[in-house]
Amino acid sequence: MSVQTNRTEPLEESEVFHILGNDRRRAIVQQLADDGGQIDVSDVATEIAATESDTTPVPNNLYKSVYVSLQQTHLPQLQEDAVIEYDSDAKTIQPGRHFDDVLQYVDGHNDNHSSILQFHLGLCVLGLVVIALVGLGVPLVSNINLVLWSVLVFLAVAASSLYRLLG
Repeated sequence: MSVQTNRTEPLEESEVFHILGNDRRRAIVQQLADDGGQIDVSDVATEIAATESDTTPVPNNLYKSVYVSLQQTHLPQLQEDAVIEYDSDAKTIQPGRHFDDVLQYVDGHNDNHSSILQFHLGLCVLGLVVIALVGLGVPLVSNINLVLWSVLVFLAVAASSLYRLLG
């Protein structure tokens, strides 16, 4: 039976940090992001137990301990916060409404943020290069109005940021 939460308000940053403050919850989010779509709880428990174990194969008692803690503690909390959708009958999980909000704080999953920052840096460097070329009197660019150019670069960065916020 899949139970869906009615939580529609976004997660506060402190809630995200609480969620990711536990190694097992962080591992659930990471594995769900890596595998995409829907995954079995037993697969998540196996991977977490393997990570926590110093021996191969994973001791059955450790696997059972991880599986029970996922069922009783971690999956219900992630479901309550709408980070995952948990089907307790099929024993599967999939991303929930707030999954991406949490995922952006997990290492290796902030590529979009980095690309936006790189784009902004590129715009700023281009703006400074053009201003320097105008200041040096380089032909073709020496007639550019510096105030207008600066405003255009600023507007491009602002538009990009606004697009990121709304998109």
